[in-house]
Parts: sequence; structure tokens; C-alpha cells
Amino acid sequence: MRMLDNHAAPLASGSAEGGLEAEAAQLARLIYTHAPHDGSFSQRIPSLHVGRFSRINTDYVKTLYLSSLLIAAQGAKAVTMGQEVYQFGRSSMLVLPVALPVAIQITHASPSEPFLGVRLDLDPQRIAELVLKVYPKGLPPVRQRSAGYVTNADLGIVNAVRRLVECLPNPGDAELLAPLVVDEILIRVLRSPIGVHVAEIGFADSGVQRVAKAIAWLRANFSHQMKVADLAELVHMSVSSFHEHFKAVTSMSPLQYQKALRLHEARRLMVSSSMDASTACQQVGYVSTSQFSRDYSRFFGSPPSRDIVRWHQQTQILDYI
Repeated sequence: MRMLDNHAAPLASGSAEGGLEAEAAQLARLIYTHAPHDGSFSQRIPSLHVGRFSRINTDYVKTLYLSSLLIAAQGAKAVTMGQEVYQFGRSSMLVLPVALPVAIQITHASPSEPFLGVRLDLDPQRIAELVLKVYPKGLPPVRQRSAGYVTNADLGIVNAVRRLVECLPNPGDAELLAPLVVDEILIRVLRSPIGVHVAEIGFADSGVQRVAKAIAWLRANFSHQMKVADLAELVHMSVSSFHEHFKAVTSMSPLQYQKALRLHEARRLMVSSSMDASTACQQVGYVSTSQFSRDYSRFFGSPPSRDIVRWHQQTQILDYI
């Protein structure tokens, strides 16, 4: 379990730490303004999402995240990917290098002090351009990869994220200034303790980017039959090396990843299109309805019909921040 849970941290005495607390508090107030109720909300700035959740959820909520940077301004949450659990709270951040099926649990929140967070989807091409400036002599060696990286966000990062959210009320600021602030955020993250792992997102020949290419194929073709050897050939890796890299970056095997994609898409079809389970099962590539029902029950905790009724009865938004 990777943990950085700062929701109960005392006010720091140093000026930098005190400044960080103040910046996090300002960011929290801004997020609260742009999240009118519990849920996750896309903003006019492309790739920016803000979220508010005012209660702890005892069950994990499963969804899909793109490659992204998540920062908690208040409260705490846990994000599970495969066998890895990442816990982080106020003024800490989590980076996901590739698109992943995740399970979300809000672990510290209340109506008077809700969880408030920001998610910024990452653009590999923009990261590649900035990496050349931040690492002009090339990347240092990466010893170990994982599905996510969690660390404290410093004053500069929280300040930049706060200024990004401040661009939202003004269309001109959102259009002209926000891209500059996003670049600043990316540069600061690239210079952080987890920067080298973020940098790999932009390198075409890195193990992370090769896995991302395979994931892109899986997301576009999840209903098709898939051979791991064909995926390995697609990204110019041996089967054994591809397996090793894929498991390191996603914390699951390619087959487990494909199954998760199929089940998430089936659920989306049933929730958003009122599609019956049998039709959704066929749409996502299952041959056996009974196997689909067993896999769905194990993955989401209840059979398709009961699960969809539960979701229709709830007002929660599927895309958790």
C-alpha cells in the first residue's frame, strides 16, 4: 500500500509549510465554488476536472481514469489499481502514467469538510516537449515502475493549480492563460521527486509509452479477441518483456485489463443506454452470458440487473475525481 494521508496534518510552523496550508485552503474554496454538489465536474479548461464528496463511501466505486494528475486540497481518498492501493490526502498528489481501471474510496470527508480535489488529464505530446527542457541531458535511469506515484505537492504546484482554477470564471483567461499555467504545473511536476516517472509518459520508446500504445489498442478494440503475442509485436517487445512491463505499469495482466475494460463498457451501456445485460454482453465481446454474469458479479459486487438498479437509484456520478 502506498500512502500519503495528510488530512490530519497540523498547521506547520515554517513559512513555506504555512504558505502551503494557506494555498491548499484557497484551492479548496475554489473547488467548492466550481463543484455545486457532490460529484466530479469537467471544466471549460480542457482536461481539468474538480470534485466534491461530502461523505465516506464504504464500498469502492469502480471507474476508468485516463493518464492524469490528481491533487487533494481537502479530505482524503484511496485509489486501487490491480493489487496496489494508493492513499493520499490534503496537499498531496497522485500521478497515473497510463489509462487504468481504478477503484475509488473516499476515506476522509464530511458535509462540513468534504473531500475536494482536482484532476488534470495528461497530454503525452506536451510532456514530451517539456521534458527536453527539464531534462536536457536525458532522463536518469528508472529502477522501478508502478501503476501510480504518490508524493507531497509543494507550494509551487498547489499555487499553480490554484491559479489554474482561478482562470475558470473568465473565458479569456481560460483560453489564453490556462495553457501557460498547465505548462507550469507540468514543469513543476517533472521537477518533483516523481518527475522522472512522469517524463516517461512522453518518451515514445519508453516502457511506459509502449504499454500506453498497447492500452490504446485495447481500449479501441476491447470487444475483439486479443493475443498477448500480437500486442507485444505491436509495441516491438518480446512477449516476456511486454508482460513484465505491462504488469509493472498497470498492476494487472493484459487479459485482466481487457476484462476490466469490457465490464466497464457493459456497465456504461446498461446505465446510459438502458441496454439489457444479454445485449451488452454481446456488444463487449463475451460469448457466454453466464460467464459474463459471473465476471460482472465478481468485479462489481452484484449481478448486472441488481447493480444497474442500484446505480439508477443513486445520485452519485460515475466519474469520481
